[in-house]
Amino acid sequence: MSSGEARLDRALHAIADPTRRRILHALKDGEAEARAAGAKAPALQPCLCAGDIEERVRLSQPTISHHMAILTKAGLVEATKKGQWRWYRRNDKAIRAMVKTLRGEL
Repeated sequence: MSSGEARLDRALHAIADPTRRRILHALKDGEAEARAAGAKAPALQPCLCAGDIEERVRLSQPTISHHMAILTKAGLVEATKKGQWRWYRRNDKAIRAMVKTLRGEL
């Protein structure tokens, strides 16, 4: 199996779970809200902390951490640690690449 196939398999596994799709949607909504509120500079790209995701998806912190680890390993989410907090944002470039690969495969 090539590295591209393995990457696609990880991404498909990640989005196969409805909870992880809800998390990706929550990240997309949170980013849109932050942009609308004025976070326009590239250095201030909008993101959500685990607590924000927990509120939006209504799951426990350990459950959120489990799902975020899978999404991060699949490359669909980027995580940044700032102090005690981990901040997450969708990796839209990786999501577009996955969709493009799927179109080519199917």
